[in-house]
Order: sequence, then C-alpha cells, then structure tokens
Amino acid sequence: MAAHHDFLIALMVTSPFSCAASDGDARTTPGTASFAETSPALGDPLPGLTVSERARFAAGRDAFEEVESVSDGLGPVFNDVSCAACHLQGAIGGASARTVTRFGRVSGGAFDPLAELGGSLIQSQGIGPITSGGQTCDYVAERVPAQANVVAMRLTTPLFGLGLVDAVPDATLVALAARQAADSPATAGRVNLVSNVVTGTLTVGKLGWKAQVPSLAQFAADAYLNEMGITSPLFPHENCPGGDCKLLACDPTPDPEDDGTDTRAFADFMMLLAPPARSTTHGQTIPGERIFGQIGCAACHVPALTTGSSAIAALDRVTFAPYSDFLLHDMGMSGDGIAQGQAGVRDMRTAPLWGLRARGVFLHDGSATSATAAIVAHDGQGRAARDRFAALPAGQSKLVLAFLASL
Repeated sequence: MAAHHDFLIALMVTSPFSCAASDGDARTTPGTASFAETSPALGDPLPGLTVSERARFAAGRDAFEEVESVSDGLGPVFNDVSCAACHLQGAIGGASARTVTRFGRVSGGAFDPLAELGGSLIQSQGIGPITSGGQTCDYVAERVPAQANVVAMRLTTPLFGLGLVDAVPDATLVALAARQAADSPATAGRVNLVSNVVTGTLTVGKLGWKAQVPSLAQFAADAYLNEMGITSPLFPHENCPGGDCKLLACDPTPDPEDDGTDTRAFADFMMLLAPPARSTTHGQTIPGERIFGQIGCAACHVPALTTGSSAIAALDRVTFAPYSDFLLHDMGMSGDGIAQGQAGVRDMRTAPLWGLRARGVFLHDGSATSATAAIVAHDGQGRAARDRFAALPAGQSKLVLAFLASL
C-alpha cells in the first residue's frame, strides 16, 4: 500500500485561491481537509456547513426543482421546465439518461456552429403560438438544419461535488497540464481557456463535456438560458429560435427575465452539493485501483485534487477524489465532432469517475451501457490505456471493474 499511497500523493496539487468574504457564521478552522472521512448520501449538502450555508443550499435546491412557466420567462424555445427535470438520477442534482443535441458543420477542417441557424444547441420544445403587438409567432421545437454535417448527443452530467471542482484554482490545472506535458506527452491534457462572462477575461474551463464553462455562476446562467430560455444579467439576450431573430418580436416577457436571484440560487445549490461518497473498499477494489494506475488510466483520471482557500470552510483547502484532471484530451474517433472554445472536434474533458456506480449509461452520448463498454470505446490519447486494459488477464480486469464499481 505504501507505493499506492505515494502514487496518490504525487497526483495531488495545491495552489492559492481566494473567494468572497464569509457570511459571518462560526466556522471550523481552515486546513487541508479530506472527504475520505465523510459519507454523505447522494443529494446531501457538504458536511460541515454553517446554519446559513445550509439555508442557502435548501433555498437553492427549491429553486432548482421549481417548474418554470411562460410568465417566468420560459422559452420561447427550451429543453425542459426545470433543472431537476434532467438532473435527478440517484438524487436531485444527479445525471440522467436525457441527452441534448448539438450540431454544426465541418468544412475545410474548420467547425462552424451554424449560429445563424440556431446552432449549436437544439432546443427541443417551444411555447407555441404567441400574439404580441398584432403579430403572431409560433414557437416550435428546433430541428437540425440540412446544412449540418455533424450531429452529436450529449448526456446530462451529474452535479455532485461541483463546488469542490469550482474551487480548484486555475493555476492548479495549468500546472497539472504542464506536468503531464513534461512527464507523459503522449497522454498530456491541456486547459480550455474560455470566455468568463463574470470577469470579462479568458479563464480555465472546468465544467461541461468540453470544459467549456469556467465557473458555477456561469454554468447556472448558461443553463437557464439555453435549457429553459430564461435570460439573466449574465446572459440578458434570448436565443433566436432556429436562428430567426425576427421571432423574438413576440417574446412575451421582457429581458432579463431573472434578476439574478434564481441563477445565484442554482449556483449555491451546486456549490454546496456534496460529492458522491465512495463505497467501502475491500480486497478487490484496492488492487483494482493499483492496476487502474499501472495501465495508465490514472494519467487522465487523476485520483485527487485539492481546492484553494475559501471563505466556506467545507470548500477550504479540501482534498477530494474526482478521478479526473478536468483537462482536454484528444479522444480521436470517440470525440463528439463539436468545437467549443479551444476544444477541438476530437477533444473531450476527462469525465470524472466519482459516482460512477449511480449511473446507468456512460460516455458523452450515453452509448455505453457498462464500464467495460466505455473503456473499450476510448480512442486517441486514451487508446493505449484501453489496449492495456483489453490485454489484462480476466482476473485483473475484474479487479479494475470492481474498483470502478466502488466509485
């Protein structure tokens, strides 16, 4: 076990980070905490929250579950009526088998999201006919245009533990990418520098299948607009249905439709949502994790990261185990064909493995129905580890799968 412990320690990275001032509640002394000592159930708040932080979590969860209506700003095109409609597997905030559709066109090696045709995200529902100012607009589900030659499905991702991910300093992931490039260039990841609408600068993307979103605040506002059609101060303008901006003439609710209250509540819920607890380790999971590292899986599915300093004690310099480096990797034919930010058509962010046992389907499109199928589908920079897994004796591959089933 000593070598295994050293392997985990070598993958832990720390870096300074600052957050907003605390709310004045009593809090524990900050330090390097670990979630190995706690076992929250799926959907629970982070352990160790103050009374007011737990109240913020509860209020955020209520907002997350709230069903929106046209009078709230829903639409005019949208994918569903609440956050919880898609994030419900295992508990509110989980994954689901729901997918959204992305499309675009690749020509001459360049990706065009076809924004003028409503791309790259399809909104699968519309609020129907609306008459305003003597004009009637019929808002219907969007369709993939004939000009698209790339169509990809994206699975709903779980939100458990994202406050910890959000609290990892950008510098930590930049340093991790640099270390990978020096130690193992064939499998090295890279950060996706994306537009941060809060800071007005390029910052490191951490969230989403392409690491295309830099923070929970932006993630909440982005989803409110793109999944429910509700505008907010961070995204104050409606999407043009099918790219036809003339249809916004009948939009019944003035923008922004949310004054920031709901998006802040969504972000609070996600920030304070506990990570998935690991099941009890046993005689198969411990050697299975060792083999997982030996065949190269842990080069990208990094076992442990550490948050920076935070005014929230439960997020302050905490070591956690997401089994992801949150970096982009060239996944070859198992990429989704969509480009976002600095993520190319073959690039995908390393999917975190924590909570794996609570999911029914895997990969970005949900096409794998088992952990084995997901491993076998790896390509590009994941191909060598995939091949080493395939070459394992049956007993050893069984141990790896037992380890994955414990996450």
